[in-house]
Amino acid sequence: MGKAIKNQAAILRKLGIEQLNPMQEEASCAIHAAKEVVLLSPTGTGKTLAFLLPIIAELNPDLKKVQALIIAPSRELAIQIEQVIREMGSGYKANVFYGGRYFSKDIQELNTVPSIIVGTPGRIADHLRRETFEIDEIRFLVLDEFDKSLEIGFDDDMIDICEHIPDVEKKILTSATNEPLIPEFVEIKKPVTIDYLAEQTLSLTLKRVESQEKDKLMPLVDLLRHLGNQPGIIFCNFKDSIQRVSDFLDEYGIDHGCFYGGMEQKERERALIKFRNGTHQLLLATDLAARGLDVPEIKFIIHYHLPVREQEFTHRNGRTARMHKEGTAYVLHFYKDELPEFININEVEKVEPAAPLRASIWRTLFISGGRKDKISKGDIAGLLFKQGNLEKDDVGMIELKTDCAFVAVKAKKVKSLLPLVNNVKLKKKKIRVTRI
Repeated sequence: MGKAIKNQAAILRKLGIEQLNPMQEEASCAIHAAKEVVLLSPTGTGKTLAFLLPIIAELNPDLKKVQALIIAPSRELAIQIEQVIREMGSGYKANVFYGGRYFSKDIQELNTVPSIIVGTPGRIADHLRRETFEIDEIRFLVLDEFDKSLEIGFDDDMIDICEHIPDVEKKILTSATNEPLIPEFVEIKKPVTIDYLAEQTLSLTLKRVESQEKDKLMPLVDLLRHLGNQPGIIFCNFKDSIQRVSDFLDEYGIDHGCFYGGMEQKERERALIKFRNGTHQLLLATDLAARGLDVPEIKFIIHYHLPVREQEFTHRNGRTARMHKEGTAYVLHFYKDELPEFININEVEKVEPAAPLRASIWRTLFISGGRKDKISKGDIAGLLFKQGNLEKDDVGMIELKTDCAFVAVKAKKVKSLLPLVNNVKLKKKKIRVTRI
């Protein structure tokens, strides 16, 4: 595993963070001191780092067994947590397990036992039933966004997990929901509660946009043009609606990505990558994107469909106005329809005619090599600068995965770049570079 880094200052330097925010400081102290902690804080405030820092500080570097188990409600959130652990550079091995990939791949990764396992409830419960790894040294159990796992039907799997490891030393539950109901099977008795949810809506502006048509497609286009080229999420209630709205946006040349539960995992991941790196400034999504995802600073969200419950309304709005930054949530609705009781916005936003949106200046390239090939972000940048003849401003965000990488490149450079860097050797691996 290499030398374990427990020093918090060293880890923060690696992450490029000067200091923890007040929630992270308080949560870290509580996790060190208490056996049961419930952490309530809005999406985007850094809960992942808040629980990882004290856990890593207390791991035993000489113990070659699983010591911490972290459960997340979605594949994307599980992958994101494992990515943060890697970026911390602590020296502790972590693996992420989730449905939709070969179980044999999990088994292969367990050949070198990780200190931390992150995963979705169904896949982790399956591992525990099959006894694929030893559980006698698991000291930490984290149920991240635990209420979301219960909400989407993981009750039986969560019960199985808790029954398999009833005697863990510390239990940490996190949520972005106000006063979530903690199920009895978790066996939390006297938790220390860290509650920062009161800060959630301090910088959020709510606006209502009326549609004169029952079909709100054209009013949506008008609103997007009115808002201009800014990053935002458009929320729909159903995946079938997303396809219909997506087709309409395509007709008007509006670049966007789609994100919903019925998509293949690879496509979901790529949609988020393109959204993060600016290839798409708009994401058309169901409530799957309402919390727990690593996405860029979002200037606005649009409720194309109104959520059924206030909780979903709050979580959607939480995607913007994060970490004390300003944001706006727009409610787009047919003027004859009544708004739910939990939406109280009297003033109507006037949408002014505006020019069509500009196409993104970025495109995303796939590179068929990653960490396991000893390839770094610096190696990729060097390839693009030296062999691809690109300037620094031509290259955007680079995301490095275990077996591949993704990089944003200026659209005008892609055609001339690909013949120069495709099918060449990077480190010791011959790589493919393609546009996605």
